[in-house]
Amino acid sequence: MASSKKTSREAKARVARMEANQAMYQEQVQRRKRDNLVAIIAILAAVAIASVLALTVFAPKDGTDAAADSTATPTATASADATPSATPSAQETNSAGVASADTAKGKTFTGTLTLNGQPMGVELDGTKAPQAAAVFKQLADEGFMTGKSCHRLTNSPDFELLQCGSLKGDGNGDPSFQWGPVENSPADGKYPAGTIAVARGNGTYTNGTQFFITYGDTTLPQDTGGYTIVGKVTSGLDAVKDIAAGGIEGGASDGAPTTKVTIDSFQLN
Repeated sequence: MASSKKTSREAKARVARMEANQAMYQEQVQRRKRDNLVAIIAILAAVAIASVLALTVFAPKDGTDAAADSTATPTATASADATPSATPSAQETNSAGVASADTAKGKTFTGTLTLNGQPMGVELDGTKAPQAAAVFKQLADEGFMTGKSCHRLTNSPDFELLQCGSLKGDGNGDPSFQWGPVENSPADGKYPAGTIAVARGNGTYTNGTQFFITYGDTTLPQDTGGYTIVGKVTSGLDAVKDIAAGGIEGGASDGAPTTKVTIDSFQLN
C-alpha cells in the first residue's frame, strides 16, 4: 500500500514537472514572438523614418522650396536648357514678378555671399541655368537675402549641406513666389562640395527663394527631377564648414544649426 502511494506521489510530481516545463516552454515561445514582433516594429519604424526623411529633407512646412535626402537612387533628369512649354499648364507657370530667364542667358554672375561675417566668393552660371541665375540675381539686387537665415544643416556622409533663404527663416516657402523649371540637374545625383543649388517642392515649378550649399560631396535622389545647380562657391567654403563644425541642435544629423546663421549680404555683379 505504501509503495502504491509512493508511486502515485511520484507520478503526480512528474506530471507537475511536465506541466511546469510546458508552461515555461510556452512562456519562452510567447516571449520570442513578442521579441520578434518588437524587432519587426522597430525595423518598420526605422524604414518609415528613413522614407519620411527622404521626402522631407529640405521640405518646408508648406511643401515648397524643398530638396531631398541621399537615400534614393538617382534617375535621369531634365535637361539644362528646359523651358516652359508654349502652352504651360497651371502647374508650369512662374509667379508674377519672377525675373525672366532672358536676363541671365549666356551670362556669368560673380559676387560675394557673407554668412556670420565670413565672406564666400560665388559664381552663378546663366548659360547652364538661366532661369535660376536670373532669379537669384534678382533677389540679390533687391537685397532680399540680407538678414535671412540658414535654417537647416545636415552632416551625414555623402549628405553635407546648409540650406538658407526662406522668407521667414522657418523653412516655409513663399507660395506667391514660385518658378521653374529644374535646370542643370546632374543625372548621377552628384553635387560636389561647393555646389550652390536650388531647393524646391514636389514639382519642377516649385523653386522659390531657398538654396543650399554643399560643404562636402553630396548625393541626392533624382527620381523627381533633381535640383538645379545654379552655381558654385569659388572661395571661402570654410565659412560653411565652420558652421557645420558647430553641430546641429539636439545632436541630430539634420536640423537647425547649433550656431544661428545669418546672411549678412548677397551681392552679384
